[in-house]
This record gives sequence, structure tokens and C-alpha cells, in this order.
Amino acid sequence: MERFNLRKRNELEFRKQYQICRSAALENLNDSEDMNRAWENIKEYMKTSANKSLGQYKMKQHKPWFDEESSPNLDQRIQSKMQWLQDPNQNTVDNLNNVRPEARRHFRNEN
Repeated sequence: MERFNLRKRNELEFRKQYQICRSAALENLNDSEDMNRAWENIKEYMKTSANKSLGQYKMKQHKPWFDEESSPNLDQRIQSKMQWLQDPNQNTVDNLNNVRPEARRHFRNEN
């Protein structure tokens, strides 16, 4: 799916350029074409004129949240939870309640 940089749409220069491209696209239509083909042509002309005048929107690149430094925290949290599931006594509950916030804090600080 194409994403256009819509921040430029309110600029006067963009509007003029888009109107020129749009009018050129509409002038190239033939009356003898069937409706579906005419619609496809209009759609393509509008896309190309928007692409010329607006440009493409660049998606933000997020850094990966999980890396090798996060693995020990995750392993420790999983191990604590498994111990709690196997033997739900107060010691395993306390251990899980201590490990879980530490792991959460580590993952939050990584971002």
C-alpha cells in the first residue's frame, strides 16, 4: 500500500502542482473507453500526480526491543514462573513478584 506524505497537502506550491498533474490526467481521457478502464486510468493518474507532488511517507524505523542482553532477564522470569506453577508456595510467589518487575523495568529501559 502506498502512503503519501500528507503534511505537504496544505502548502500552496503542492496544490498548484497537484492541480496541474490532475488536469493533465483528466485531459488524457478518451470518451470511447469503457467505464472500468477509464476509472483505472484516472486512479493511476491521481496516484502518480500525488506521488510527484507529495512524495512517499517514510515509516519510522524502530530498533528491536529484544536483544541478547534481554535474554537472561527473560529466562529468569520464565524460570520463576515455572517454579511458581509447579509449587505455588509463598517462597515461589515472592520470587516471582521480585523477578517480574525487574524484567519489566529492564525491557522498558531498553526502548
